Amino acid sequence: MPLVDKPLAELREYRGVSPMPHDFDAFWEKALAELEATDPQPVLKPTTAIQPRNAEAFDLWFTGVGGARIYAKYLRPKNPSAAHPAVLNFHGYSGSSADWQDKLSYVSEGLAMAALDCRGQGGRSEDNTPVKGNTLKGHFIRGLDDAPEKLLFRSIFLDTAQLARVVMSFEEIDANRIGTFGGSQGGALSVACASLVPSIKRCVSIFPFLSDYRRVWEMDLAKGAYEELQTFFRNFDPRHEREEEIFTRLGYIDIKNLAPRIKAECLFGLSLMDTICPPSTQFAAYNAITSKKDGIIYPDFGHEGLPGFSDDAFNFLCQL
Repeated sequence: MPLVDKPLAELREYRGVSPMPHDFDAFWEKALAELEATDPQPVLKPTTAIQPRNAEAFDLWFTGVGGARIYAKYLRPKNPSAAHPAVLNFHGYSGSSADWQDKLSYVSEGLAMAALDCRGQGGRSEDNTPVKGNTLKGHFIRGLDDAPEKLLFRSIFLDTAQLARVVMSFEEIDANRIGTFGGSQGGALSVACASLVPSIKRCVSIFPFLSDYRRVWEMDLAKGAYEELQTFFRNFDPRHEREEEIFTRLGYIDIKNLAPRIKAECLFGLSLMDTICPPSTQFAAYNAITSKKDGIIYPDFGHEGLPGFSDDAFNFLCQL
């Protein structure tokens, strides 16, 4: 078969080339302590955007780290007979939680669903963090020339964990039956959430973004979703004198470094012709997971719809 990356046998063993900061664990323990000290102050308001017969739909607002008010769509079964499971849904880069109706299939099976809007992207969440340095062309370089605590994706990863905590606190939810689901950036956030909230039971990730940044650079694929990496080097380190420092700092928000924390059962969709999120970067995250997992491989597909995978994910999450 044609190849855009390593042969499959090598991908199955690949662990990544990007560095992990020496204080990675301490960094995230401190971040989680900040989250623990942040009162989410959740507010649920019934929406008029959709009026389903068998579900209730709400605009959900809560407070994330730094005081930002974060938005999510929240849907739950109407008149449940007992506490039910929930799925946390995360969207692709620059997007939003999108329409309400495509979430109703899960609600019809007795699950609640909460769909997050990432800070500063296409939805309604607030991005209120001032940073030094470049903010052009994307978000994973936001804060890269500031203290590591100012990295925007530190806040976004913590927002996923705060969403999990908020949903788990609802009286209609069984906090022991929570799943995460997303593709591309959403796939990365699904992994990050399950990493930071180890009580999450199931995690679905499709060709995840935000993994093994140096490998993307080595493959000359710092374009499209990863274009801001090239933008940063060209503007702020044109001779690559700080290359090791930059890739090490990106290691704080590299999901392959977070993935070993996951205790959830995982299902991955892995696309071998992907030039947006290269296969090796997908496998770097997948191979780092030590809990029960399954990876469904699509040899001829890139960063696109994977036939049948939505059904597989649905069946997998409905077992919560």
